[in-house]
Amino acid sequence: MTKGLVRYQQCGCFDFITFSCYRRLLYLGSVQARNLFERSLEVMRVRYEFFVIGYVLMPEHIHMLVNEPKKEMLSKAIQALKLSVSVQSRERPFWQARYYDFNVHNTHLRLPVAPQRWMKA
Repeated sequence: MTKGLVRYQQCGCFDFITFSCYRRLLYLGSVQARNLFERSLEVMRVRYEFFVIGYVLMPEHIHMLVNEPKKEMLSKAIQALKLSVSVQSRERPFWQARYYDFNVHNTHLRLPVAPQRWMKA
């Protein structure tokens, strides 16, 4: 872990995450690349059992609001997501190292009663 970096995980908060393509190149600029990311996100969401509250894909970076995975630390789920996209893509390297996050204290922010109704199957 980077010197001085402190991550507060498994504290019951939502996390707002940002990560970028390598050197902020426009690797997510095509429909195919965005579809690849979305398929990988869905596989990792199911595997690590977390909810994606929302996300924004831009040509060179991504923002996501997620809860904490049930099966692993969030950092492992993000690592697996980035690796999944990388190995399926032609661009090398695909991602910048690391990701940026901050906790969203969810005193008033709650998941819907039945979030699976809005989640892809």
